[in-house]
Amino acid sequence: MSRFSKSFLLAAWLFSLATGASAYERLKGEGYAGIGRPATEAELKAWDIDVRPDFKGLPKGSGSVAHGQDLWEARCATCHGTFGESNEVFTPLIGGTTKDDQKTGRVASLAKGDVPQRTTFMKVATVSTLFDYIQRAMPWNAPKSLKPDDVYAVLAYLLNLAEIVPDDFTLSDANIREVQEKMPNRNGMTTDHGMWAGSSASKGGIGNGGKPDTSNKACMSNCKTEVKIGSTLPDYAEAAHGNLAEQNRMIGQVRGKTPGQFSGAKVEAKVEAVPSTGKAMTALAQKSGCLACHGVSNKIVGPAFSDVAKKYKGQDEAAGKLTAKVKAGGQGVWGNIPMPPHGAMKDEDIKSLVAWVLSGAPAN
Repeated sequence: MSRFSKSFLLAAWLFSLATGASAYERLKGEGYAGIGRPATEAELKAWDIDVRPDFKGLPKGSGSVAHGQDLWEARCATCHGTFGESNEVFTPLIGGTTKDDQKTGRVASLAKGDVPQRTTFMKVATVSTLFDYIQRAMPWNAPKSLKPDDVYAVLAYLLNLAEIVPDDFTLSDANIREVQEKMPNRNGMTTDHGMWAGSSASKGGIGNGGKPDTSNKACMSNCKTEVKIGSTLPDYAEAAHGNLAEQNRMIGQVRGKTPGQFSGAKVEAKVEAVPSTGKAMTALAQKSGCLACHGVSNKIVGPAFSDVAKKYKGQDEAAGKLTAKVKAGGQGVWGNIPMPPHGAMKDEDIKSLVAWVLSGAPAN
């Protein structure tokens, strides 16, 4: 407990003796009235969007493979490839599964290790996980922008690429449970282990009706004197996406590591803070997702704005070229990592952002 906390409690106790009222009663009185309120139904609904493995929380809707392909090519293919095979930005989504895997519910390649890189459909056990993640986090530059019908369509296209559903299939809240029974690795996840409430006691689980294990006694003898890392990522895995320390977003946690570095070490990402001035262009860049991939003076996933300004300095046609590229997306000028299209942005906003970047992205 800090010295401040001790002093505060002592003062409150002395005050209560003098006034005949407890410190707690005084603190919750008129001086703190009106702080906080119950969340509204609309606020709870906006927050509570997860979809569980039992499909609780799944919204009503439907989407066809054909519509999913159109959405995929427009909003997803730049990062994941037209067929979910790309390994330039993220690990491939499709591949490594067979028809036999769909029958058994266990992906044989995971046990044999005969596939050089694990894909999403090799590992994921529940189709609800895919729906939930797409709905909450995709596309990367505009999360939560897909409507439920769009999410169903994108997921239907992925399931078709994985040869789980046919080309003319329409995925919906009514038939998604049937699709679950065809997931290649549906039996690859087990709850029969000690840390899962309700698991079988005969297999080493808790086995006490779903209650967590809180009855163990603390061991306070022969304690370790130093921390040792027990496992590390293999080289091919930790370097699969390049230097992770240079690929952090401007929001959320900003930890990363350089390939080949000791796996237990923390590397602070060099992410430039967003100016707190609230200027229009900085706010627009943040809102449009630009600052998720670009720093003002440092590279994140894409080049720094300052480097873009230097590259195109003095080129009269630069503004037009960059405006078209931001709107349509593209890759190759700054490396293989593609920039997704921003066709949903207003043309005047794109032009303003390009002009701001070419002028050096000033904070003021």
